[in-house]
Amino acid sequence: MSAFSRHSPNKSASRLDMRSSQRLPTMMARVERALKKLYGQYLLSRASRIVLGGVPQELSGWSVTNRDVLDVTVREDFARYWEPGTRKAFFAEHVWEHLEEWQAIRANANCFEFLKPGGRLRLAVPDGLHPEALYIENVRPGGTGAGAEDHKVLYTYRTLLAGLSRVGFDVELLEYWDEAGSFHCRQWSDHGGRVNRSSRFDRRNVISPLSYTSLIVDAVKPA
Repeated sequence: MSAFSRHSPNKSASRLDMRSSQRLPTMMARVERALKKLYGQYLLSRASRIVLGGVPQELSGWSVTNRDVLDVTVREDFARYWEPGTRKAFFAEHVWEHLEEWQAIRANANCFEFLKPGGRLRLAVPDGLHPEALYIENVRPGGTGAGAEDHKVLYTYRTLLAGLSRVGFDVELLEYWDEAGSFHCRQWSDHGGRVNRSSRFDRRNVISPLSYTSLIVDAVKPA
C-alpha cells in the first residue's frame, strides 16, 4: 500500500499534464480566432470603402463584410464601427433583393447616414424589367435560379430609385431595362465597385449578349 500511495500522485499529475497538453491546441485555436476577429473589427473601423454582403472575389481597396459582421438593417452595427457621415463608399451586389421592403428602407437609411457628403452607395440587383422570361423566372422571389428561394423583392429602376430617393439620395442609373424592353447603360468605373453580374463583366453575355444583366445604380449623398 505504501508503494502504491507513493506513486499514485505522480500518475495523477501525469494524467493532468496529458489532459492539459491535449486541451492546449484547442485553447490556442480559440485565442487565435478571437484575435483575428478583433483585428478584423479594427481594420473595418478604419475602412472608408466597404462591401456589404460579401463578393465572390477580393476587391482591392475594399473591406468585405457579411451579415455576421454587419447587418445592413441594424443601425447599431454601423455605429459599432463608424461615426455618422464618415464613410466614402458602400457597395452591394445582389444583396438588396434578399431584404424585405421595410428592411431595405432601413438599410438605405443606414447607408445614407454613415456616408460622408458626396459618398456613394452602389447597388446591383436583378432587373425586373429584363425582357427574357427565363431570366425573370430565375430571379423572381421563389424562382428557380440559385438563391431565388430567398429573394423577397424583384426591383425595377423605378422602385429602386424611389426607395433610395425616399431617404435623401440622388440616384444615378448605370444599367437598367425600361418598360419598352430597351436596355440603357452609361459608362461607370470599377472604382465604385465592380459588378460581376453586369453587361460588361458577366461571361454569359459573351455567348448571348445581354442575357444576364443587373439593375445597377449609384446612390449619392448630396454634398
